[in-house]
Amino acid sequence: MAKTLEAIADHGNDGFYTGKRAQKLVEGVRAQGGNWTMADLANYKVIEREPLRFDYRGVHIVTASPPSSGGVLLATILNIVEGYDFANLGPVDRIHVLTEAMRRAYRDRSFILGDPDFVQMPIRLLTSKDYAAGLRCSIRMDRATPSSSLPEGRVVEGGTDTTHFSIIDADGNMAAVTASVNLPMGSGFIIPGTGVLLNNEMDDFALAANQANAYGLIGTDANAAKPGKRMLSTMSPTFAFAPDRVAVIGTPGGSRIATMVLIGLLEFVEGKTAAEIVATPRFHHQYLPDAISAEAGAIAKDDAALLRARGHTISDGERPWGNMNLVIWDLRSNTLSGGSDPRGVVGKIDVR
Repeated sequence: MAKTLEAIADHGNDGFYTGKRAQKLVEGVRAQGGNWTMADLANYKVIEREPLRFDYRGVHIVTASPPSSGGVLLATILNIVEGYDFANLGPVDRIHVLTEAMRRAYRDRSFILGDPDFVQMPIRLLTSKDYAAGLRCSIRMDRATPSSSLPEGRVVEGGTDTTHFSIIDADGNMAAVTASVNLPMGSGFIIPGTGVLLNNEMDDFALAANQANAYGLIGTDANAAKPGKRMLSTMSPTFAFAPDRVAVIGTPGGSRIATMVLIGLLEFVEGKTAAEIVATPRFHHQYLPDAISAEAGAIAKDDAALLRARGHTISDGERPWGNMNLVIWDLRSNTLSGGSDPRGVVGKIDVR
C-alpha cells in the first residue's frame, strides 16, 4: 500500500490508472475471475460537481449533489419541516413530522435519483419550497402514512466501512470528506502486491428493480448498473452557515447517513454544542421497510406508544449507529469546537 501511495504521490493519476501499477491491478483482479482491463482504468475520470445549496430558517446549507442522494434528501426533508413551528412541537409530533418527511424524501430517492450523466432528474423541483409544500399537504398529524399508499415517483422530463472527517483550519478553510468501501472490508479482496482493498459499491446500484440492497434500499432503472455509470450513495458531507456559527458535519452510516446529518443540522439550528449534537440519540425512516428504526433512548416508552397509536411501526432499542464528526466555528468569539461521536469506539458498535 505504501508503494502504491508513493506512486500516486510521484506520478499523480498515471501512478495508479496507467503503467505498471495499473497492470498489476488488472492482473490481480483477472486472476480471481474478474474482467478488468487496462482501458477500464485508463478511462476512469474523477468528476467535480457543483454542490447543492439551499436555506433552512436563515441557515445556508451546502451539501452533496447526485450521484449522492444525501443533499436532495436533506433539502426535501428540511423544506417540509420548515412549514411547521418545529421548535415548539412536542417530542411525539417532532418524530412524527420528521418520519413523514423522511418517508417522502426516500420514496423519491428510490424512484428518481441516479447518476446525472445517465439520468435526467428534476433536482430544482425536488429541492424547491413549493414541492415540499405539496408533500406536506399529504401529511396528517394524527395518522402515519403507509409507505404503500404513496405513489411511485416518476422523473419529470426536462456503509459500514465508510469514514468521515470534518476540518476547519486556522485560515478558515473547511473540508467535509466522506469516503467509503461500502460494507465491512468492501469486497473482502486486496489485490496482491498493491495493498489496494476493492470496495463492493456495486451493491449501491439497483441490481434488480425493486429489490432491496444490503441496507434495505430499493431502486429502479434510474439507478440501474450500466458501463461508466456511478452508483447512487447517501453520503452527506455538509457545511451549514448560520449568522453567528458555521458547522462542518458528516458521518458514515449507509442509508442512514442523511437522516443522521439531518438530526445534527436541526440540533445545530437550535444552538446545541458540537458534543451535544454528535451524542444525540437517532431514529430513521427510509420509505421501505415501513418502520422507524430507533436507537435505545431515542424514543421514550410513552412517546413510542403514542406513535404506534398513530399507525407507526417502531423498531426501538436498536444498537447505536454512525460515527459523526463535527466542527463548529463560533464567529462571535472566533473559536472552534469539535465533536467526535461517542458511538465510534472500535469494537463496541456497528457503524453502518
